[in-house]
Amino acid sequence: MPPIFNQVCRHIYTAALFTWTDYKTVFFPVTAFACAAGPLHSTSHLVDGWIWIWMHLLMCNVSNQAASKEEDAKNRAWRPLPSGRVTKSQAFVLRWFTVVGCLLWSASYGAGILLISATLFATTFIYDEMGAAGHLIGKNFCNIGGYVAFESGAMLIMGPRTGLDDNSQRALLLSGALIFTTIQAQDFADVEGDAASGRETFPIRAPELSRVVTFIALGFWSIFLSSAWSIGSTCRLVFISLGFYTGIRFYWWRTMETDRRSYLIFCIWLLIAHTLPLHIRSGALGF
Repeated sequence: MPPIFNQVCRHIYTAALFTWTDYKTVFFPVTAFACAAGPLHSTSHLVDGWIWIWMHLLMCNVSNQAASKEEDAKNRAWRPLPSGRVTKSQAFVLRWFTVVGCLLWSASYGAGILLISATLFATTFIYDEMGAAGHLIGKNFCNIGGYVAFESGAMLIMGPRTGLDDNSQRALLLSGALIFTTIQAQDFADVEGDAASGRETFPIRAPELSRVVTFIALGFWSIFLSSAWSIGSTCRLVFISLGFYTGIRFYWWRTMETDRRSYLIFCIWLLIAHTLPLHIRSGALGF
């Protein structure tokens, strides 16, 4: 194969590695949420939304991973920086290149999307460059702000592009509250790496309380969202059962491996939670 082709493939693979862990945590849940709550307007809007989400995931991940190479060397040695595919100086250049690219791409959709893109950059900058990643409250507020920005941007792009109606705004508010009370689920499996890098997370600060809170939050949101979106009895039973099962796993099984599996199940639960607004639009979950 021509050298240029090999180089292009290598760069594509490197970009995929930067974003790999966030497909299950951000890309698919945000896509599901935007399609359900937006609602989805057309296939072309879906593709536009995918591109926008992925570009901003790359921007956030390059910045985050450039600031956490030592932590990733313990937890995710396959990532581009600890594996040696990319140097820290190259990641720094790529980081600012992606910022400019995301802002220009968002500007093509109008001032509203540009503002959301700027918000994502701001939360990422505060998180990585101003030390918020190392503080429990700052870390959570940046994560929540970033997640809500992803959701609102995706909804505006994938939807009819006439603004957010009452159901969309309600879904966004509930999603923000949900993420605020369950964001610690991502930290249980990374306690060792976070502690080594000096980060303060809920599981590190309060190992027992954080698991109790996670169990209660998953149970509460499973019941509350089922009622708030008026889904059918069978769907309600499945969703609530999955929520309580996930909460029980986080509380009872506490090894790094079981926490990783529990987090994967949590991501499935979160994906389902993000599709529940679909019932208000179409009645699809009435059984």
